[in-house]
Order: sequence, then structure tokens, then C-alpha cells
Amino acid sequence: MSEAPSGRAQQPQARRAVYAISVAAQLAGTGQQNIRLYETRGLLTPARTSGGTRQYSDADIALLLHIGELLAQGLNLAGVSKVLELEAANAKLHRALKRARSATKQ
Repeated sequence: MSEAPSGRAQQPQARRAVYAISVAAQLAGTGQQNIRLYETRGLLTPARTSGGTRQYSDADIALLLHIGELLAQGLNLAGVSKVLELEAANAKLHRALKRARSATKQ
């Protein structure tokens, strides 16, 4: 990570939380209450300011859009949660497989 002028490390652009909940809702095409519900259900965890205000990153917006797609396909929130869980496990397995394959080439 690069150093910010203040001496703090900058976050990668996709993970930098810059959007308020109203902007996140508009970008994701959903309501603020839906976003709060998704957070309550553990589907996403936005960053918080020192005052407790939610802030959303580009990655959070992408996740909100993905949740919206899954809901549009007919899944309920429990189903969306399971799909996200399985997708994360699948990505982890793919990374482990890639590491294992690169280790055997050396």
C-alpha cells in the first residue's frame, strides 16, 4: 500500500469507503432500508466513521448490485447469504489450488 500524505497507508481504491448510504442506495438501485437490512443479516459490513456513520466502498456497491441480482433471480435473503458464503469458499479454494499448482512448478 502507498503512503498517504498524513503518513497513513492508503486503502486500495475498491476498498476505500467514500459513499454515504444515500449515495450507495442510489448507485445500487435499492433503498436505504434494504441496505440496513442486508447489514443486519450480515450480508455486508460497511466502514464506519468515528461518529458511527456508514460509509460504502466500490466493493460494497458491487456486492449490493450482486445481492440485487440474486434477489431478482428469486432467492430470499437466507439464500443470498448461502450463495455469498459458497462463492467466498469457492474463491478461497481456487486461490489455494493456484498456490499449490505454482508450488509444484518450482
